[in-house]
Amino acid sequence: MAAQLESLPYRHVLTVPAIGSAVRIARETTEQVLVEWGISRRHPTVDPALLILSELVTNSVRHAAVLSPNVTVIYAASHDTFAFAVHDRHPYQPALLHAHISHRGGLATVVELTLGLGGTAVVRADADGRGKSVWITLPL
Repeated sequence: MAAQLESLPYRHVLTVPAIGSAVRIARETTEQVLVEWGISRRHPTVDPALLILSELVTNSVRHAAVLSPNVTVIYAASHDTFAFAVHDRHPYQPALLHAHISHRGGLATVVELTLGLGGTAVVRADADGRGKSVWITLPL
């Protein structure tokens, strides 16, 4: 992912408190960033991307806030790719493949939407093992 991320010239980082309003702020920021980058709000990838992002931020707020007072969203894009990560400092790493196979909860929706759009979803642990990022990469 690092080499792929380096090839995405557009970048933005948002850090918000791990509270309920984080979901709205992250969605609104995503919409603004995409417009600034010339990606139409009507592009067929945008609505699913917003749903995926909302689910991931909601999970961080609900499940990680005890150990992670902030949630960070990292955005990157090029003319044909939109990538974003939701990062928190909780050590639990969800099994995305298992979520997709078992069809339970919001992570199953995240994986189904991502794969349905031809994208990828991966979990990356922080170097110290005390946090993680869920990376989503979607074609535009």
